[in-house]
Amino acid sequence: MPRRRVSIASGVGLHARPAALLAKSAAAQPVSVTIAKVTDGVAGEPVDAASVLGLMGLGVEHGDEVELGAADSAEAGSVLDELVELLSTDLDAEPAS
Repeated sequence: MPRRRVSIASGVGLHARPAALLAKSAAAQPVSVTIAKVTDGVAGEPVDAASVLGLMGLGVEHGDEVELGAADSAEAGSVLDELVELLSTDLDAEPAS
């Protein structure tokens, strides 16, 4: 299973709006994606990245590291890269008008 780690850029972590944006993006992918909070270099129990409640239940704050995983497939690497890029931005920032 391919994996990627990233630090959360959103000022509020994975709460409400950022969790909803990540879940929507994960649900739109051609492979299922999991996410786990990393503590002391060890990934915890993964949850479905397409689940807002699962994401919020991780208790991920700004600057915390998470590990994304995807089922083995030809698209897995590019899917994870896309989600890493998403999490590297402040998802709680107001969109440009």
